[in-house]
Amino acid sequence: MALTIATRFAFSADKPTDVLLQFEAASLPEQAIRNTSTTLPDAEHCARIPAEDDIGERIWLRVAGQCEVQYEASVEVRRQLADLSELDTLPPHHLPGEAVRYLLDSRYCPADRFQPFVEAEFGSTSGGARVAALRDWIEDRFTYTPGASGPDTGAVESFVSRQGVCRDYAHMLVTLARASAIPARYVSCFAPGVTPQDFHAVAEVFLADPEIEDGGTWQIVDATGMALAAETVKIGVGRDAADVSFLTSFGACNFISSEIDIRKE
Repeated sequence: MALTIATRFAFSADKPTDVLLQFEAASLPEQAIRNTSTTLPDAEHCARIPAEDDIGERIWLRVAGQCEVQYEASVEVRRQLADLSELDTLPPHHLPGEAVRYLLDSRYCPADRFQPFVEAEFGSTSGGARVAALRDWIEDRFTYTPGASGPDTGAVESFVSRQGVCRDYAHMLVTLARASAIPARYVSCFAPGVTPQDFHAVAEVFLADPEIEDGGTWQIVDATGMALAAETVKIGVGRDAADVSFLTSFGACNFISSEIDIRKE
């Protein structure tokens, strides 16, 4: 599956401010960047650094005044697509080191608090079947409601309100998977089926690889039902949204606008 991505967003800072951006499709074996173009504003300082797990890059800018970023890319997605319900779990003591951190609580995903709930509600399932059941539970019970949550909303608040946007759905699924002893991480991405079109968020879970004995595989799961794994382009990953925001400001910053267009080629 090949996708064409075009985005532009604008923000402003009244005085020189450090801003950390992550908005470009990551170059990975599972998604090949055919061509790409990034236009950045004039900046006092500009530098690229590796992002979490070396998936994608972040861009440091030190800027003042109004700033606009433009980005275009053509990406071919060719990741492993497996039947989630048929994937086994990997016991925690068999996990590779890089997956262990995604079992632990994070700022927006207090998984320990949900262990009694997942055992009572989903105790008859395990592995990929457990993840599929968690996904379906969230999709059935949550209402996609723009404006119902904010930047400080975590999984506990979402569990109570049963509403939110993709960020909240992803946090909820990550939290419940970790509470089930399944490593899960937050993924910032592009996907053509998102309505309204915007930067999107999904979860990714670590399960037994059906193609490699004793191996593990990261599988994309979207509890909103809007993004298909075969049509999802990763920007970056992290423990939760705090690790992979497309714009993080270390000082006063005003977000002005954004436009995103994603099309299947």
